[in-house]
Amino acid sequence: MSKPKVILAFSGGLDTSFCVKYLKEDRGMEVHSALVDTGGFSPEELKAIEAKAYSLGVESHVTLDVVEDYYQDCIKYLVYGNVLKNNTYPLSVSAERVFQATAVAKYAQKLGAKAIAHGSTGAGNDQVRFDVVFRILVPECEVITPIRDLQLSREAEIDYLKSKGVVQEWHKAAYSINKGLWGTSVGGKETLTSNGYLPEEAWPTQLTKTSPEKISLQFKNGEFVGIDGELFDSSVSAIRALMERASAFAIGRDIHVGDTIIGIKGRVGFEAAAPLIIIKAHHSLEKHVLTKHQLYWKQNIGEMYGTLLHEGQFLEPVMRNFETFLSDTQDQVTGTVHVQLAPYHFYILGIESDNDLMSSVFGAYGEMNKAWTGDDVRGYSKIVSNQTMIHRKVNNQ
Repeated sequence: MSKPKVILAFSGGLDTSFCVKYLKEDRGMEVHSALVDTGGFSPEELKAIEAKAYSLGVESHVTLDVVEDYYQDCIKYLVYGNVLKNNTYPLSVSAERVFQATAVAKYAQKLGAKAIAHGSTGAGNDQVRFDVVFRILVPECEVITPIRDLQLSREAEIDYLKSKGVVQEWHKAAYSINKGLWGTSVGGKETLTSNGYLPEEAWPTQLTKTSPEKISLQFKNGEFVGIDGELFDSSVSAIRALMERASAFAIGRDIHVGDTIIGIKGRVGFEAAAPLIIIKAHHSLEKHVLTKHQLYWKQNIGEMYGTLLHEGQFLEPVMRNFETFLSDTQDQVTGTVHVQLAPYHFYILGIESDNDLMSSVFGAYGEMNKAWTGDDVRGYSKIVSNQTMIHRKVNNQ
């Protein structure tokens, strides 16, 4: 009899290494590992992970590159919606987990596998994100979660791997790092409490530039496309270029406090120089070119879009409705945003756009009106205050 196939979402860390041995030797399954690249791996790292997978005994290993899909189907809308969870976090990890799960599910269909495995524990958000996507896209597949189901400690995993002949120094890093195109998360002992802050050495990117500099960001129909007038072949390339340039200033560091899907509060550090600059610059441009009602509804829809994405509900049909609305608001969001970069912070200097509604043709705020008269304003003020005035008189206020 042939062994049942299982597709394992593989990262090469302790948990997924345990999963390979456990699924292969204890469950008697044919293990096919899949690493999903959302922009956080170098070519050298990808090769090392592939070699590790085969050394553990997988039947096959594949790297699924979804970086461009990740941008086109998700990050683009996070920019359109100016999405920052709790006004802080650009959803660096939340977003990419959905795309990793989707890629693994599609790969399972391609190989005809009836089982999928992931190495999530039972303590965080990722278990829900993976499970939800798998149940929607491949409901016929069994979802196996050894670390969660066996409730294993790190030490127990290491002892098991040693018993299977896997000799490796499983050094536990002081900080857990997850890197992707849209930012890097950083977890450590300080984020397990409510009042700790990550020390300087915990941040993956260190300060290497101290002299402030000005840059300009080019947007076309809401998409970030260029830096200092140089247009890139894709927004992914533009994001990476900005990340490299701004990260040297150690910009984009913060700690996010949020509500997990499973109902508890959690803290995580992150560094996201490019995402934070892009969202702030994009929002600044929008404030000049969109109407107040467009801005109001965009804010509400963007916040809901981010919440559902964070909770693993990316495949919910209403998300496509939100994306349609957000896309429709971007026709006039074209122009240049000038930004000042400095150690540990940045700020917006101003914008230039042919669609700028702050036009001197109609007046200068607080100084001069050109498109209306004082009598126009006097009459408007009377009408707009009528109902409140009547309410106060009727109720003897």
